[in-house]
Amino acid sequence: MAKQKKGEKRKQVQKKKRVEGSLVLGKRNVWLMMIGIVIILLGYLLLGRGSISAAPFLLVLGYCVLVPLSIMLWVRQPDEKPDSEMGE
Repeated sequence: MAKQKKGEKRKQVQKKKRVEGSLVLGKRNVWLMMIGIVIILLGYLLLGRGSISAAPFLLVLGYCVLVPLSIMLWVRQPDEKPDSEMGE
């Protein structure tokens, strides 16, 4: 195997640090967040109209499922390698 130059290895380490330290939301994350906010607003609208069955369900769905899912969902970029290949 050929040895990597110091500059190349440094660039890989910097790229890895940038990926780990950044909070970049993808399209899927943004869409889930927007859907969650719309569901929450709809839940509050129904709550204001007196619905005691649909409103709590929509609020729980928005606050406890969609918004956290949109934050935690991580989609690997096509140019990234799995962790097992990074060390090689």
